[in-house]
Amino acid sequence: MQLEKDVLGKNKRYAAKNRQYLQQHEIFALNIISSPGSGKTSLLTATIDGLKDQLDINVIEGDQSSELDAERIRSSGTKAIQINTGKGCHLDAHQVGHAIEDLNPADKGVLFIENVGNLVCPAPFDLGEAYKVVMLSVTEGEDKPLKYPDIFYAADLMIINKIDLLPYVDFNMDQCIAYAKQINPNLITIKLSATKGDGLSEWVQWIKTQRTLKAV
Repeated sequence: MQLEKDVLGKNKRYAAKNRQYLQQHEIFALNIISSPGSGKTSLLTATIDGLKDQLDINVIEGDQSSELDAERIRSSGTKAIQINTGKGCHLDAHQVGHAIEDLNPADKGVLFIENVGNLVCPAPFDLGEAYKVVMLSVTEGEDKPLKYPDIFYAADLMIINKIDLLPYVDFNMDQCIAYAKQINPNLITIKLSATKGDGLSEWVQWIKTQRTLKAV
């Protein structure tokens, strides 16, 4: 328990430095968390297409190994840096701070942090972001909020992805949202398909609105 407190305490100090830097430069940062295969990178590429002509966008990619996701992001013309965590199952604020230094994002832009695919480990780690976004897909089952409550409690927004597959899977949308609200009554939900485009405009508008509110 003491080791965990020490680790989280140290991380909190680095997160505070990250947040101060991001706020000073009016950079709107989102920490996107999901289990593997939920569609985080597909969502980011679609989001970049909808925002890159309006805002400066930078991406930090977290994975245990490989540069595959960062390469996908760079192919869209957006700056991205890959953090490989090895055996680590989450990003921490120290790693993100160094990545921000390397990216040197422009003022008043958007920074997406795609965390390592995991619903457990990233939950307690503040990275200095404005909001945590938890994402699940309809192929995973509606009981995810009950199985992994910490991240749904910590998140500000829940994205339910792959809604184009609803006719083909056994997924109760209302029940999933009810479970999430049971954990976090203030959790906002956006339903979308990153590949087909359904609901993406609502997500993009949420980013624009929250970015403006944070800048006030």
